Amino acid sequence: MAGMYDNQLLKTLQQGAAGLLGEWGLDPQTKVELLTISENATFRAEEPEGGRKVVLRVHRPGYHTQQEIESELDWIIALRQEGIVETPEPLLLKNGGHLASFEMHGEQRFVVAFEFMTGEEPSPTENLRSGFEQLGAISARLHQHVKSWKQPNSFVRKIWNFETTVGPKPHWGDWRDAPKLTKDGEKILEKTCVELNRQLSEFGEGSERFGLIHADLRLANLLVEGDRLGIIDFDDCGFGWFGYDFAAAVSFFEHEPIIAELEEAWIKGYRTVAPLSQEDASMLPTFVMLRRLLLTAWIGSHAETPTAQDVIETYTDGTLVLAEEFLARSGRN
Repeated sequence: MAGMYDNQLLKTLQQGAAGLLGEWGLDPQTKVELLTISENATFRAEEPEGGRKVVLRVHRPGYHTQQEIESELDWIIALRQEGIVETPEPLLLKNGGHLASFEMHGEQRFVVAFEFMTGEEPSPTENLRSGFEQLGAISARLHQHVKSWKQPNSFVRKIWNFETTVGPKPHWGDWRDAPKLTKDGEKILEKTCVELNRQLSEFGEGSERFGLIHADLRLANLLVEGDRLGIIDFDDCGFGWFGYDFAAAVSFFEHEPIIAELEEAWIKGYRTVAPLSQEDASMLPTFVMLRRLLLTAWIGSHAETPTAQDVIETYTDGTLVLAEEFLARSGRN
């Protein structure tokens, strides 16, 4: 694979992570295998005796600082202590900290270990309505927690607003570099950006609708086991619109007819825990369009990842269809 992660790099990262096993008191003979790649490379480690499983996340340099990673863990620990959501425990090192590291090509690679959470990722082909009602309630609990939680003074996470998603300072690359984007398509998406910016500016970033969010509650980060809906991967958590957490949940299938039904279910579940005004609810399709355009940029900058490879041939065309529908609904076509 060419790009951010190639096979040789993944092998080197695997060796680097394996070399740190003793820092968590794990058997040095523990088997370490690649689990997934996205922003980071994530490995599963299973001890030969007893079969204990641990997830090792190797951070890519230049995306999150040490302070940002520690802030993510601070929030996870607070959520677990207060019983807000079910999410894997960050594991302590023998030195009492959470971040290990190794050096590669003159760069420091941070590594975090989590307990392994069992469960299955939901499928877009399943009946998702009841799950989205449950997810709406979980999202509301997260947002309510944020409004009352006193963040540590050192807390730092990225901001997910127009400027940093599809605007001039994007975290995930420029959507103009999306695969298979034509000049005519670029004009449509330029108009879409103008309309997104207009709507989001009018909506505003008041504390009642903008704060710390998970920001990546897509199906791949949900684990279902019986009645339990577990949440994993807070790596993208940051400051954004609360409604954006719904948009992230429908990532990569935003075009499916079921989205309106899932939106209704999510709102219903949310309102069992916390208020959600009609104005806030009416903005969910706007957040879906924002997320879709952000992911279109992400696919261009992360083309080597399995997630991108699965959709790269058709995703930009699908984004253009959704953009034209969005502009028509907004009276801007």
